[in-house]
Amino acid sequence: MRPAEGVAVCRKRREESMSLDVGAPGGASLTGGGEPWTLIFVRELRHPPAVVWEALTDPVELEQWAPFSAARDLDQPGATVLTMDDGDERVDLPAEVRVVEPPAVLEYSWGADLLRWELEAYGEGTRLTLRHTLVEPTDPASVATGWHLCVAALQRLLDGDPHGVIRGRDALDHGFAALREAYAEML
Repeated sequence: MRPAEGVAVCRKRREESMSLDVGAPGGASLTGGGEPWTLIFVRELRHPPAVVWEALTDPVELEQWAPFSAARDLDQPGATVLTMDDGDERVDLPAEVRVVEPPAVLEYSWGADLLRWELEAYGEGTRLTLRHTLVEPTDPASVATGWHLCVAALQRLLDGDPHGVIRGRDALDHGFAALREAYAEML
C-alpha cells in the first residue's frame, strides 16, 4: 500500500467511527394549546436506569451528549448554571434543580424552560421520557430534532462508543434539516 492510500484508509476508518446513526424520527408529541407547551420525547435505551441517571446528572457525561454543559452535578437540588455552547459562542443560563429522585425523576429549570426526565425500567433497559416545557415561542420540530440528536449521542456514550456532543450548527452535519421536516409533519 502506498502512503497516500494508507492515509485515505485511516481517514475513512476515523470518519466511520465518528459517524452517528441517528435513527428514524418518532416518539415525540406535544401537549398544551399555546404558550407554554410541552414536548414529550420518549426513547428506549439499552441500559438500566441507574446508568442512564448517571449520564443525566454527571457534568462529565453531560458534556459528551447534552445541548449544554453543567456547572455542577445535577444530583442535588439547588441553583446551578447550564451553558449553551455553539462553536465560539457561549450562553450561560440559570438553572434550578427542583426534583431529584434517583434513578427515576430529575427535574430542573433551564432558563425559562423546564426539563423533567423520567426513567422507568423497561426489560433490561430504560424507557426515558423527557418532558420539555417551553415558555417562549419556538419551533417544536426543531426542539424535537435537537433532543433526537442528543439522545442518539447519549445512546452511543452509554454503549461505550461515544460519538461526541452535537450542539448548535454541528447538528446541520447530522441530518438536522431532514429530521426537522419529519418532526414538523409529526407534531
